[in-house]
Amino acid sequence: ESLRIFLRDDAAQPLRSFGNLQKHLGTKNEKLTFAMNAGMYHGDMSPVGLCVIDGKQIAPLNLAKAEGNFFLKPNGVFLISDQGARVIVSEEYPALQQKEKIVLATQSGPLLLRNGRMHPAFKEGSKNILYRNGVGIKSPTEVIFAISEEPVNFYDLATLFRDGLNCKDALFLDGTVSSLHADALKRSDRKMDLGPMIGITAGR
Repeated sequence: ESLRIFLRDDAAQPLRSFGNLQKHLGTKNEKLTFAMNAGMYHGDMSPVGLCVIDGKQIAPLNLAKAEGNFFLKPNGVFLISDQGARVIVSEEYPALQQKEKIVLATQSGPLLLRNGRMHPAFKEGSKNILYRNGVGIKSPTEVIFAISEEPVNFYDLATLFRDGLNCKDALFLDGTVSSLHADALKRSDRKMDLGPMIGITAGR
């Protein structure tokens, strides 16, 4: 299965929802089988950080210092290159970009796991709980997405990826807006407008 990132329709308007994405794909004789929100975004639905779609950079890497989860360093990038999938620290991206062909990428934060080590800011029992989702790497060809059914803190989400899903590297995608479309589960969330979405399609 090939992952793709979606943001705008053919008229360059934000897609905003799984429903709109499905309609957009329908015009191309494709069907959405899986999708999840793919990172943080501004009010106009544009990505806060790096976004690469079909090999083209849509938004640049964001290494700024500011408040909020995105900027809780280290933050990270989930990407797929000609060498496979991985999650890296954001500052590692420029060098990697010079060596590999990037197919897709999305930047978010904080980084949940790096080489099996949890982000130093996470605290067990933290009351900072929200609905959250993230992505973890099992191998260059195996990626796992997870979304919480109840509000959780960062520590518990990172623990799920590390101990429950056996991922050494994982990235938080977003909270509150966390949404899932999955044909297999007969589920398609519609909480609020979404920016970038990552998904899998099938031909009709």
